[in-house]
Amino acid sequence: MRKALAGILMICASMAQAEEVVIAALGDSLTQGYGLPQEDGFVPQLQDWLEGEGADVRLINAGVSGDTTAGGLSRVGWTLEPEVDAMIVALGGNDLLRGLDPAQARSNIDGILQAAEAADVEVLLIGMQAPGNFGADYKAQFDAIYPELAKAYGTVYLESFFAGLVDEGMPIDPAALRAWFQADGIHPNAEGVARIVEAVGPQVLTLIAQAQSNE
Repeated sequence: MRKALAGILMICASMAQAEEVVIAALGDSLTQGYGLPQEDGFVPQLQDWLEGEGADVRLINAGVSGDTTAGGLSRVGWTLEPEVDAMIVALGGNDLLRGLDPAQARSNIDGILQAAEAADVEVLLIGMQAPGNFGADYKAQFDAIYPELAKAYGTVYLESFFAGLVDEGMPIDPAALRAWFQADGIHPNAEGVARIVEAVGPQVLTLIAQAQSNE
């Protein structure tokens, strides 16, 4: 009887494991959790949020502080291990900080999405908007990268990593925004990450559903 019960439990455990969706979060310091205790970073908070929604998921933190879209492209091959079912792509902030060519950023992200497509991995592409100080033409070129590539590859899409920090339809209040950032004004604090996760989380649930239907 005990052997039979143990066998049933082993089968159930293997079934549960087979149903788990593994998601790699490919990004920079925003994904990596710069300046925060490990448990307060983006990936751990998102993991907790998804589990709270009943998702059977495991996130892999593939965020590297300081990484550009070029760095992400160079890493995507070994990030897409056989166990990975889906990928979150959140890159471009460091390209903006360095004023890099939007055409090159587009080419790099296109390469990342090509690699995901070849590996049959579903993607959530998270956008990034350029500030106005590089000029209107630069901003228009950069801002167009994400929605256009998301449409071309049929990815799940979120317009901005920071979407959760701004109330939809409300004017941006710089003073209020500062409350969600660390002292450097670039990286969110733990409370800011929690708000970001509230906006990203539903899109990741859609990503999980797509990955499960693709199995």
